[in-house]
Amino acid sequence: MPRDWDLHYSVAANVNATADPLLVQVAELCPPGEALDVACGPGHNTLYLAALGWRVTAVDGSRVAIEILRRRAAGLRIDAQIADLENGRYTIRPDAYDLIADFYFLHRALFSQIRGGVRPGGIVVAAIHLLDEQAAGGPHNPAFLLRPGELRQTFADWKILFYSEAREGPAGSGRRSAARIIARRA
Repeated sequence: MPRDWDLHYSVAANVNATADPLLVQVAELCPPGEALDVACGPGHNTLYLAALGWRVTAVDGSRVAIEILRRRAAGLRIDAQIADLENGRYTIRPDAYDLIADFYFLHRALFSQIRGGVRPGGIVVAAIHLLDEQAAGGPHNPAFLLRPGELRQTFADWKILFYSEAREGPAGSGRRSAARIIARRA
């Protein structure tokens, strides 16, 4: 059964205000440019990038998440768009972005567009759940989970600046495994 993301984001406790630490590492070392935040939710990563001077396109299928982002984005250079990333109607412009962020969204058909959307010298930063039989939290449908090594293989011909596959979160919190990558296009 698909998750109702509008309902999920209508609960204030589900609106995270903290940028992902992996994105923080990357964004503060790069000069601001054009960024795309894929499946941005209510925009914690988008807002962080925009506050650093990035021009951010933020895309999510949840109307509620995009409305929250738009309210929080006053005065920042953000183009927040509602689009279903899984139905093929949203297209990532080729060679358009200096940075593409993908945090906890997996639609394998989008990988080729993400790769093509990054300008030469640009960066992809991502963290995506891994298939983990022992994980209590997170998604359980294998269609939405990476196989071990899959994310690294997707960017094998790029310069991989960082890669890990590990459990996240404090012990006892329903920790789940994720692959995390920072990769630069040649």
